[in-house]
Amino acid sequence: MTRGFVYLVGAGIGGERGLTLQARDLLCQAEVVVADDLVDQRLRSLTSAFCEWITTGKRAGKTSCSQSEINQLLIDRAGTGKMTVRLKSGDPWVFGRVLEEIAALSAAQIGWEVVPGLSSAIVAPLLAGIPLTEADRSSCFVVATGHNPELLPWQALAAVPTLVILMGTRSLSVICARLKDYRSPDTPIALIHNCGSWNQQVWTGSLDHIDLPRDFDLSPAVIVVGEVVKHRSWLCHRLPLSQKKIIVTRAAGQSQSFTQDLERLGAIPIEMPTLEIVPPPSYEELDRAIACLDRYSWLILTSANGVESFFQRLFLQNKDCRHLHHLKVAVVGKKTKEVLQTYGILADLVPPDFIADSLIEVLTDVKGQTILFPRVASGGREVLISQLTKRGAVVDSVPAYESVCPETIPEIALEALQSQTIDVITFASSKTVLHFAQMLDKITDRSTWQEWIKEAKIASIGTQTSATCRQVFARVDIEAQEFTLNGLKEAIVNYFNVSSCSLSLFGRGLG
Repeated sequence: MTRGFVYLVGAGIGGERGLTLQARDLLCQAEVVVADDLVDQRLRSLTSAFCEWITTGKRAGKTSCSQSEINQLLIDRAGTGKMTVRLKSGDPWVFGRVLEEIAALSAAQIGWEVVPGLSSAIVAPLLAGIPLTEADRSSCFVVATGHNPELLPWQALAAVPTLVILMGTRSLSVICARLKDYRSPDTPIALIHNCGSWNQQVWTGSLDHIDLPRDFDLSPAVIVVGEVVKHRSWLCHRLPLSQKKIIVTRAAGQSQSFTQDLERLGAIPIEMPTLEIVPPPSYEELDRAIACLDRYSWLILTSANGVESFFQRLFLQNKDCRHLHHLKVAVVGKKTKEVLQTYGILADLVPPDFIADSLIEVLTDVKGQTILFPRVASGGREVLISQLTKRGAVVDSVPAYESVCPETIPEIALEALQSQTIDVITFASSKTVLHFAQMLDKITDRSTWQEWIKEAKIASIGTQTSATCRQVFARVDIEAQEFTLNGLKEAIVNYFNVSSCSLSLFGRGLG
């Protein structure tokens, strides 16, 4: 009888996009995750707040737990009855030392299951634009480890059209020398570093010479040898935003759709949430308003967060959309309208330019009417409130949520900014601009971080956000014509000189 269970899961390559559905489900349910160093840290966002995440190392040339320590760690955690996931980069069966862990678990009467993942041996060449097989040049390929090159049968390997070598960067010179004993020195070679990450880099050359940077840690990397490497020149940049590194500053948990759209267009989105949505200091005013909805004629909602917060409090009072039957509802923005519809309510009024103050132009006959306006606790929209009040309306502006500045910058985002290789930084509101500057001001002086982003294009969702960008950055490089995330995406694509034909082809159905 087993006394615990461990799932040995392949994390694939490239974050959540590289996971199998089974792997994703297991991470969402896990109570303990024991992860190798090469596992994409973005996967932590899939786990619950109560999940224990342990990084073991297991990376060539780096300090790490020993294999016996990892085995005991798995036994200890699973032995307490906790759902334990052993997370390995790529596929567990491909140089993952999974057999040693299975043997230890079995000896301790711990149950186990291996969950496959996408191996870097397959994914890295794909992401680099290198096919592993080709009808005329490569009818087969071999995957080998370069960890101990002296153990490999080089004559046999050299006879295979395409060779993929993992863990071979420290032995690259030996690998090239041994292959040149049996293959032409002009044989193409590619080295793919950090495949699937924001800082993926690819170098190509030949067995005789590949121009690599000095004093640079090339690990982790995948080496590809063979004529198929030549295809990279025309296969690697086929999408409109191919390899563009784009910082996304939306609130945590609200950027997924936008980042997925950018990924489909070939970009490498890097999330740096500059907003954190939290409860207001008090729900008293909102709850009091919901308790007497009959006194209102209009409900104004200017953000998706406002919609979510309002309905959460509505439900807590055992009310639902039927209690809004007498109200007319005005919303600002396509996203706000869509979120409202998920609650079974169709907006009566949506200003065409997606700006809250434009409600002033369309809400004209409001004299003697009472308007409920749930909004962010820190205020804003004062012009809208004052103008409606001047027209004779009674506006109850009540705090429904608060939007605060996060305490820290994600490590990946900070590293990307410091590398000075970011192509675009996107802003969907004035507050994201102000918080972006505030977060960077905490860690360094303004002149330093301004230097980090001097080559990055500043992309704004609309005129109000652009005005704030000019105050903070003294420039705006890209501005959406339609003040929506879809409009922002299209503006970025157009900026990089993609034809309207390409935009319609690659942007269709992306939101």
